[in-house]
Amino acid sequence: MKAQRLVALLVSVVALGASACVPGSPPVDAVAPVLSLPGPFSLDATSPSGATVTYIATATDAVDGAVPVTCTPASGSLLTVGATTVTCTASDAAANVATGQFTVTVAPWVPPSTGAVAISAGGAHTCALLGDGTASCWGQNNSGPLGNGTTTNSNVPVPVSGLAGAVAIAASTYGSHTCALLGDGTVRCWGTNAFGQLGNGTTTSSNVPVTVSGLTGAVAIAAGGQHTCAVLGDGTVRCWGYNLAGGLGDGTTTSSNVPVTVSGLTGAVTITAGNVHTCAVLADGTARCWGRNVDGRLGNGTTTSSNVPVTVSGLTGAVAINAGFYHTCAVLADGAARCWGDNWFGVLLGTGTSADSNVPVAVSGLTGAVAIDASTYHTCALLGDGSARCWGYNAYGQLGNGVNDNSNVPTPVTGLT
Repeated sequence: MKAQRLVALLVSVVALGASACVPGSPPVDAVAPVLSLPGPFSLDATSPSGATVTYIATATDAVDGAVPVTCTPASGSLLTVGATTVTCTASDAAANVATGQFTVTVAPWVPPSTGAVAISAGGAHTCALLGDGTASCWGQNNSGPLGNGTTTNSNVPVPVSGLAGAVAIAASTYGSHTCALLGDGTVRCWGTNAFGQLGNGTTTSSNVPVTVSGLTGAVAIAAGGQHTCAVLGDGTVRCWGYNLAGGLGDGTTTSSNVPVTVSGLTGAVTITAGNVHTCAVLADGTARCWGRNVDGRLGNGTTTSSNVPVTVSGLTGAVAINAGFYHTCAVLADGAARCWGDNWFGVLLGTGTSADSNVPVAVSGLTGAVAIDASTYHTCALLGDGSARCWGYNAYGQLGNGVNDNSNVPTPVTGLT
């Protein structure tokens, strides 16, 4: 009986083995996966050590579908300067292996420039933004606007303490504070803080940078006499500091030591802060201003101050704007310029007349302008050909035209090209 059972078992095993070889059985997988790799590419070194490489490598098998890929060096590795061959392998369930390679070349590291890339002049101090994201300042330092941890004046540039990653800088036009916009959209300020113009929730001056409270997403900044403003990436504006004339634009005349939202303003792309008024150019080429207006510097056809933005009358095509002490000027897309406000001594607006104006008026004979700067008693424009024109008060030669006579129309700055 036992012998009969053993024979039956052997017959069953043989029959099972034979069935695996019959026609119609699944084919044996003998094909390797197909790799999908990047082509050769290059990247710049981000430090003397090289650069971190990232890439995507995939593989697909006809039987198994997507299969894992292993690469050496792996994505996320630090590669040294020069060419590196990346080798990738993938295997399927049948142990078929695919191998492929590509080359990554890391260009030599170029140290960031430490030269100045932007400059801003305050009431009695000056600051420069350097190519490596730091800044240096010089001049009067009684309340710390140089930001170097002291209150000692300096007639040479001194580094701003602890500042890194800055992409823009603004020295208070008529005051003694300074602010820097960082690449992450935050802002640091230092110097006088009697009205909260540093924006850190206090009114204590600081001789080193402090963080503006709660401000993120900033893309542009401006520092006025005792207030500061920032344009955010969504086109809205925040301001902080002195507000007795409505320069913060929040519908009140209450000063604030933290940023407040400018009422009803959207679409802003650039900002300028004067002594006690503020203006912004919108994406549609119009402009809004708010604050003190006794001389028409808001440009809305009145001399009534406003604590909310008002539309600058008849101004279209504006691409740049600058607020002076008593007046405001804008550059248009066609290279012309318009100014409005007090025409101090008949020379400040550049119209060739002595009349003040509470609406924009054309600067006489000016063409090809690309930038403009309105100061207390004179104004200058940079032209696209690298020359400059200035007009206004000239007792100290600030028009740069070789004489000391005032001018109510633009005159060329001598030798500047």
